[in-house]
Amino acid sequence: MKQVKVRLYVEHPLGPGQSVPLIQAQAHYLFGVMRLAVGDPVALFNGRDGEFRAEVAEAGKRKGALTCIEQTRPLQMPPDLWLCFAPIKKARTDFIVEKAAEMGAARIQPMQTEFTNSERIRRDRLQAHAVEAAEQCGGTFVPEVAELQKLDRLLADWPKDRQIMFCDEALVGMAQTLGAAGGDKWAILIGPEGGFSPRERDRLHAMENAHPVSLGPRILRADTAAVAAMALWQQALGDWT
Repeated sequence: MKQVKVRLYVEHPLGPGQSVPLIQAQAHYLFGVMRLAVGDPVALFNGRDGEFRAEVAEAGKRKGALTCIEQTRPLQMPPDLWLCFAPIKKARTDFIVEKAAEMGAARIQPMQTEFTNSERIRRDRLQAHAVEAAEQCGGTFVPEVAELQKLDRLLADWPKDRQIMFCDEALVGMAQTLGAAGGDKWAILIGPEGGFSPRERDRLHAMENAHPVSLGPRILRADTAAVAAMALWQQALGDWT
């Protein structure tokens, strides 16, 4: 049996014997870049049906088709964790989305705060980064990247049963942790480069389901803070325990 060298996300349903047509970009990647040929294996996932071993049935420059052989892994859902962050410079925002997908976020929510420098995002581009991260890290689930939303609106509609891990840079150096906080629906809030405004910080501190935490003795860059916060949450309450 040939070794699988490529994992590919598709939107088509997967199942034993299922034929999966390829779009032009996928055909170019598999046959033009990776040089696969008819009969070569590919690992497929769609975020719903788990991972399947498939084989190339048709190979062309602009199109092709794969045939599913067998399921190799069931769908593995991440914890019900949202990552809410303020977009920063393009490459660093890409990094946050990629790492959030790798580290087990169920939803990625860009948010506009009072000090957010970037007022626009390309949601489709960020979603593509989440897909690529899942392909590379062996995940079977791809988190949704939501449209940019103002923090005020986000908090006004906040579900009462979802806890908030509020990463407050004002607590740097203080022993503030998640403690005994429970619940299985969570969100991590990461502020922009300038931090949360005093008004935003006061509002979050006033929410009963918000838990202010410190990420250590140093102020972290926003992209570093996102990774550190997810690692802390996963270790304390997620599926790393």
